[in-house]
Amino acid sequence: MSWGTELWDQFDNLEKHTQWGIDILEKYIKFVKERTEIEVSYAKQLRNLSKKYQPKKNSKEEEEYRYTACKAFLSTLNEMNDYAGQHEVVSENLTSQILAGLARYVQELKQERKSHFHDGRKAQQHIETCWKQLESSKRRFERDCKEADRAQQYFEKMDADINVTKADVEKARQQAQVRHQMAEDSKADYSSILQKFNHEQREYYHTHIPHIFQKIQEMEERRIVRLGESMKTYAEVDRQVIPIIGKCLDGIVKAAECIDEKTDSQLVIEAYKSGFEPPGDIEFEDYTQPMKRTVSENSLSNSRGEGKAEPKFGGKPKGKLWPFIKKNKLMSLLTSPHQPPPPPPASASPSAVPNGPQSPKQQKEPLSHRFNEFMTSKPKIHCFRSLKRGGAAPEDFSNLPPEQRRKKLQQKVDELNKEIQKEMDQREAITKMKDVYLKNPQMGDPASLDHKLTEVIQNIDKLRLEAQKFEAWLAEVEGRLPARGEQRRQSGLYDAQPAPTVNNCAQARESPDGSYTEEQSQESEVKVLATDFDDEFDDEEPLPAIGTCKALYTFDGQNEGTISVVEGETLYVIEEDKGDGWTRIRRNEDEEGYVPTSYVEVYLDKNAKGAKTYI
Repeated sequence: MSWGTELWDQFDNLEKHTQWGIDILEKYIKFVKERTEIEVSYAKQLRNLSKKYQPKKNSKEEEEYRYTACKAFLSTLNEMNDYAGQHEVVSENLTSQILAGLARYVQELKQERKSHFHDGRKAQQHIETCWKQLESSKRRFERDCKEADRAQQYFEKMDADINVTKADVEKARQQAQVRHQMAEDSKADYSSILQKFNHEQREYYHTHIPHIFQKIQEMEERRIVRLGESMKTYAEVDRQVIPIIGKCLDGIVKAAECIDEKTDSQLVIEAYKSGFEPPGDIEFEDYTQPMKRTVSENSLSNSRGEGKAEPKFGGKPKGKLWPFIKKNKLMSLLTSPHQPPPPPPASASPSAVPNGPQSPKQQKEPLSHRFNEFMTSKPKIHCFRSLKRGGAAPEDFSNLPPEQRRKKLQQKVDELNKEIQKEMDQREAITKMKDVYLKNPQMGDPASLDHKLTEVIQNIDKLRLEAQKFEAWLAEVEGRLPARGEQRRQSGLYDAQPAPTVNNCAQARESPDGSYTEEQSQESEVKVLATDFDDEFDDEEPLPAIGTCKALYTFDGQNEGTISVVEGETLYVIEEDKGDGWTRIRRNEDEEGYVPTSYVEVYLDKNAKGAKTYI
């Protein structure tokens, strides 16, 4: 089965077919090239997708990835990044193993095809030239024969005519002989050219053309084989990355199997546990008594001037309404005014303004609604006093519940220790470099490192002081508070004096906005365990008076948390102005609240600070 013998007369069709084969090869090259572009684009999109959902550095989102489900998702993102890398490998291998080789092969194939068909056209031109020579000699032989025949007929005609002279007959005879000789020569030449043409034709159809067509056939078969090998390589490139892709998928499955719902639930507890006990039962308030009632001591809606507390039923409850704050302080939080105090009257005499200025009117909300809002809100402030005064978050994290505060302090201590270790390593490196400079002065000046060494030592000292401060706060949370709680359980009463502080931590936490001015014994009660408050609400005693004040103007307290005063009235001061324009005063045991500082003249009495005086 040879193209030279079977397709000896299909030169033009073979030329078209081989050109079609090259076009097919170029089309396949284009297909593979577009596949590589798709793989690169797909890998890029996968990487962008993985990067898009990666947690941001030093953000709350990064902190969330300690949960096992989030860790599994992060592993999935990393595996998808590796998965994208395998698609890049596919693109690179297709380019190096197929595209580069096929591009060179196509150029070589075009050159080889051009050479073969050039030889074929050359053989065609040669046989056509021989054919033309044969036709020319044949026509010349035919012409000479006809002329010789006419010359012979003319000679015979002249020889038979008696009127023609002998010289004319001789001339005709000679002419006929010449024509016969020319015909013989043309015959010999035609015979020679014919033999040569037949030889060339046999060579053309049985030797040259079969040989050329055989080369073309071999060229085309090599093209087909090369195309098949490229297709195999194409598949093999994909097959090579399948195990790695399988490992990526296995990694995703393994990460998913590592998800532990119990561990995540425990992490939620550790993240949000406050360390406080839930509120206890609210005591029953008996409305059947004919006497003028007032809200019981544990109620949240204690109003001013409504009489004494009515009897309770069932004794004291075991739980507390709010386990980590005193009742009076809680009520002052719930009822304290939320707006700035009004300015003092412009007139020198209050009589010029009959009613006097009043605090800005504000729509009153039910106490229960404000209490629920307070219970569900997340602590964000330094202490309960800063809750009503809008203080900033403190450095010692005292705005957080005990458990969360301990975790934050421990985390801060660990960070400071790492920074200290880093600075110490840097100090050691500078010291070694300085020793090298001392031994080899040509390498550098030792004095040039003194400034840097001093700076590093100062940084270490600062970090150590900072670490000691946070360690003291941490020790306060972990060690001192339980001991104070035990003391309360033994005595049944609150500490009357401020508890000793570690490295003056309490003083360090004082802020200029007055958000931390309560005595340590009062402020630290926030951190005591809820079990220490069994007798707190029932045994609660009012805050001691720290001085007296005289009302300069009449003030009609209409908002919750305020109290009405009359010009010239003398009252007790239980909490001075902390910068928000309000002073907390008491008229009697059941009437206390806030008045604008500009409406009263305060006389602080340090000797009376610890006294518990009532009018």
